[in-house]
Amino acid sequence: MLTEFKNFIMRGNVLDMAVGIIIGGAFGKIVSSFVADLLMPPIGLLLGGVNFQDLFLSLNGQAYASLADAQAAGAPTLNYGLFINNIIDFLIIAFAIFLVVRAANQLRGPAPAAPVTTKPCPYCLTSVPLAATRCPACTSELPAAAR
Repeated sequence: MLTEFKNFIMRGNVLDMAVGIIIGGAFGKIVSSFVADLLMPPIGLLLGGVNFQDLFLSLNGQAYASLADAQAAGAPTLNYGLFINNIIDFLIIAFAIFLVVRAANQLRGPAPAAPVTTKPCPYCLTSVPLAATRCPACTSELPAAAR
């Protein structure tokens, strides 16, 4: 069982997946910091000094100066400002992944052409297998050059 586990872990795709998850987690932290620390403050300033992290709705009907105050008081809140930040995080990460996959697809080049397995019948233009000697649609005998 230990040998089987070792063989499973040492397969290339498992190691590649582990590396991808670790790099993805680090990339997610960078994007979250970019959104929270660099992108949202200027957007909030343009919208009249709004701090998106402090946008919330108190469900108990009381007013609080900030989300931290509401959480300290134990009030139930809908934190839609944090939700907006997370949506922007997701869109940036999804766009970055799109660019990486697009670049990888361009490096890969066009897919190889599928092998030709049929030919047209010269009489009725029905697709006929390459090895056929008669057309199944019109029953014409296929010429030797078309075989």
